[in-house]
Parts: sequence; C-alpha cells; structure tokens
Amino acid sequence: MKEPFRIVEVNKELINKINSSPENMHQHNFEELIILTEGKADHIIDFDREVITAPIFVYVSKGKAHQFLPHDGASGWIVLYENELVPDSRFHFYSNFTDRVNYSLEQMECISPIFNLCNMMAYEYNKPVPQFNIIRHLLAALLAKLEAESNNEPQAASDASNNQRIAFHNFLKILEENFKRPVGVQFYADKLNTSVRNLNLICQNVFHKSVSEIVETRKLIEAKQLLMNSGLTVSEIGFDLGYNEKSYFTRVFSKKEGITPTEFRNQMNNVILK
Repeated sequence: MKEPFRIVEVNKELINKINSSPENMHQHNFEELIILTEGKADHIIDFDREVITAPIFVYVSKGKAHQFLPHDGASGWIVLYENELVPDSRFHFYSNFTDRVNYSLEQMECISPIFNLCNMMAYEYNKPVPQFNIIRHLLAALLAKLEAESNNEPQAASDASNNQRIAFHNFLKILEENFKRPVGVQFYADKLNTSVRNLNLICQNVFHKSVSEIVETRKLIEAKQLLMNSGLTVSEIGFDLGYNEKSYFTRVFSKKEGITPTEFRNQMNNVILK
C-alpha cells in the first residue's frame, strides 16, 4: 500500500469479487480495521479460523497473517492505515499480547456514528486529491470511538477496576521491555511492588489470562513474526526469546499452535501472499 490510508466498503460488489477470486492469506505492513455492521464473515489468523458476527470490529496489527472472507449479505468497512497516522492506539499496543483483538459492538446506537465516520473517510479518500490530514483526524476519532465502546465492560465500572487497569497496563509495559529475558512471574510482581497472587488476580480480571499465559503469548507472537520474517534458525529464535533449549521452545510452541515452529514456517512460506 503506497498511500498511508485506504478504505474499502464491504458490500455485494466486494463479496462477489472475493468469491470469484478469493485472496490468499496475506501479510501486510500496515494496520487493518474490519468493521462488520451486518452479517457474518470467516476470519483466519495464522491458520486459526473463526466466524465473526455483526456488529463487531476486528483489529489486525502490522505483520499478522490473515484472511477475511465475508458471507453473502455482510456489510461494513475495511480500513487500512499506516500506524504513524495514529501511533497511540490502544489496539496496537494490546495486539502484542493476544492472538486476536475482537470486540462486539453491544450498543447498537454506537453503529451510526461509526458508520458516519467511515462514510466521511471514504468521501475524503475518494476525492481526486485526498486530504490525508483530514482523514487522520477522522481516523483518530473512529479509533477513539471504538476504544470507548471496547471499554464498556464490567471491569471499567468501578474505581477499583480502573486501578487494576492502570496496574495491568504498567505490567504490559514492563513485559514489553523484558519478555525476551528468562525471568519468572515473581520478577514482574517485584517490579510492580505487588505479590504474585495479586498480579495474577489483576491479569485475570482485566485480560482473563494468568501472568504466565500473557508472557507466553507475547513470546509466541514474537516467535511467529521471526519465523515469518527472519532467516534465524528455530534454535536461534528460541534462544533469542529466552528458551535455553530448542526442544523446550518447540514443545511450548507446538502445544499452543498445534504444529512445530518448522512446520509453521514452511506452511506460512507456502500460503502467504505478501
């Protein structure tokens, strides 16, 4: 994508185009938002297929390998953009720690402003000379609206939960700086001046995963990126991520992904359209 932004409407014309010539799983160097306002679609990330049902939005971060297959009758928008346009998106940050960033749009009244913002971006983008500065502000407004909707969870309702979210965000920042080191849960608890039990409680309440699960997910997301985009051997990747033995790294990867790191690399090389 040569431009910093592109927007595509999910409609009958696009669905017919995809059905007549389905696009392979692909990996791209930009961020992608899929906003489904009606219908269903198959969405595949790293060979893991799920059916998403409107109203929902999906954030796909740079470098993820995925495929989007809308069903007949589906409608919505696909927004593609360079991260530099809106660099502080919470979705971009959280995508390092989870395989999927999906949010159901439970409040139907939010669909109208989201749809209007997408319409305005499409109008600006389709001008003979797009004004990307205007588009940037509209995109920032869209992301802010989606972030607000994704915060409509029980954990955001009380001061205690807000404090937990702050602590959790701080944990993720520390994790991002240290996930390649061979350190345990106690290391992160000490950095946050709390107990292992309390840190696990915070992670379960906010992210529905234990500290160990989040650390492992971050390592495996990085592993998949390196397997797809680097020439490092499996042993070198495992060592880079703090696994001292190739066999242990392979065992952890296989348990989570269902295939070995070598099999994952070979399959990605065979199917990815870059």
